[in-house]
Parts: sequence; structure tokens; C-alpha cells
Amino acid sequence: MNASLERAKQQYLELQVSSASPERLLTMLYDRLLVDIDRGHAALQAQEWSAASTHLTHAQQIVAELTSSLTDAWDGSEGLRSLYVFVSGRLILANVTRNSEVAAECRALIAPLRDAWHEAAATLERVPVAAASAQA
Repeated sequence: MNASLERAKQQYLELQVSSASPERLLTMLYDRLLVDIDRGHAALQAQEWSAASTHLTHAQQIVAELTSSLTDAWDGSEGLRSLYVFVSGRLILANVTRNSEVAAECRALIAPLRDAWHEAAATLERVPVAAASAQA
């Protein structure tokens, strides 16, 4: 890819992130987490160890970011934190042992959470519109 196009792509991504709502940022993290797990899984199956490590390590970084975003003010944070710790450990195991089945387990745990967060974000986006309509 030429350098100018790559720069434009990076600027676009930075703009998306900097202008995103907290809900959108969370769903973007979950989306990218699944992309990394899927790519890591595929690379493990293809025995492309370096690529697998890159994707699974990035997935671990995203899980660490998700973990750090939790607040103890939310009742569900302890359970979610425990799940993140478990998934992080499994991602490390998948990477170190080059086990694509373990990576697939991580996907199976994360995909329903991603879907739930997308649903919650969509609900939040509809609430202000519904409230404004009710006031009119």
C-alpha cells in the first residue's frame, strides 16, 4: 500500500476513535478483539506462528484495556473482570502452545459479550431519540 494511502487510513481511524462515544469505543474494542482472535486462530491453523503471536498478543492488549476500563461502581464488574482474566490467560496459552482450539474457546466466550454490548449501545442510542419524541 502506498504511504499516502496508509497515512489517510490512519488519520481516518484516529478521527473515528477520537469522535466516538464511550459506548462506540467499547464496541469497537470488542469488534477488534474478535478480529484479532479470528486472525490468530487462522494463523495457528496455518502454522504461521509469527502472525498468530502478533494477533493473539494484540488481543491480550485489548483485554487488558477492557479490564482497566472496569469500575467497581458497577455491580457486574467483578464477574466481568474474572472473565477477562480467564480469557487473557487462555489467549496466552493459545499463543505459547500454538493451540488453535484454545483460541476458538476465547472466541466462543467473547462473541456473546460483543453482541450484548452492541445491543446495549444500540439501546442507548435509541433512548435519547425516544425521550425527545415523547417530549414533543
